[in-house]
Amino acid sequence: MVGIYPHLVKEFAVYTLLRLVLLAGSFAMVAGIWLAVADEVPLLWVLVIAFVVSGVASYFILNRPRERFDPARFVAVAIDELLHPPLEPALVH
Repeated sequence: MVGIYPHLVKEFAVYTLLRLVLLAGSFAMVAGIWLAVADEVPLLWVLVIAFVVSGVASYFILNRPRERFDPARFVAVAIDELLHPPLEPALVH
């Protein structure tokens, strides 16, 4: 399991960073549009709309990083290694 763990952490960090960047971009876009239409920007509504927009956009835009970060695959490998540990070279005759 040690061999796959760093890969999982890296993919998780990349995917999370991309989600945060997408949320920040969505927030800036929604706030800019709202400011162009109205005189003031209600931050709570802009944040809620930005969450929805970034969630929908991430489904399409971040599909490839999400496929690389597949926690179910890593959990299955970890469980398999726990149930069937590899034999150590010293024990193999």
